[in-house]
Amino acid sequence: MSKHTTGTREEWRAARIELLQAEKELTRRSDELAQRRQALPWVRIDKPYRFDTDAGSVSLAELFQGRSQLMIYHFMFGPDYTAGCPSCSAIADGFDASVVHLANHDVMLWAVSRAPLAKLQAYKRRMGWSFPWASAFGSEFNYDFQTANTEEQQRSGAVEYNFRSEDERAAVEAGKTGLGAQIAAGVGTDWPTFIRERPGMSSFVLEDGVVYHTYSAYARGLDGLWGMYQWLDRAPKGRNEQGLWWRRHDEYDKR
Repeated sequence: MSKHTTGTREEWRAARIELLQAEKELTRRSDELAQRRQALPWVRIDKPYRFDTDAGSVSLAELFQGRSQLMIYHFMFGPDYTAGCPSCSAIADGFDASVVHLANHDVMLWAVSRAPLAKLQAYKRRMGWSFPWASAFGSEFNYDFQTANTEEQQRSGAVEYNFRSEDERAAVEAGKTGLGAQIAAGVGTDWPTFIRERPGMSSFVLEDGVVYHTYSAYARGLDGLWGMYQWLDRAPKGRNEQGLWWRRHDEYDKR
């Protein structure tokens, strides 16, 4: 039985009003942070990145599809994977609901992964998704935006992620068994190969024919994109997490 505090409706209302003030402060702070994101300096992109899409090979500028803004989710699906990362898959479950609204507000949303296009298309069919998904196979795009590392970098410990250098050699060894091995097996690979891909999102703007990088986020900076977490943070028991509780949406037991 739960040992959580109970009370009268009047006590609940008083506590809720007090919490509301803190929530309003958080909302105002969030608005301020959004303005600071938009105030970051733009960085011109001159490298001629190419992507494989359903419509053929395209440039970064062509991903905008007539819009002035582009948002890319760096989806963990490496060339050696046989399925997409389960966490990225949970986030991507919410993309289809947003793509049409963003596209009609001058923003294109794409997922980009390093796996060959045919693998992405097959997984997309399995998941029942329709959002745009491009392959950066053979491109330096994911490496340049801190969402992929080489085997040499991983072995040396010189891995750059979330704007800092990490030595992940200990994490590589620790993840070869237990939960890490389980997660890696779920995408058809081993743990060291699995974590050479990293999740993230990046934003770009197209102005006068020039593409600029405006923003990127990684790790917990992606929390707001997990639709299920926004609900759980308002549920009675919160996230209440023990290990990897989520699955791809077609892997849950039917109840």
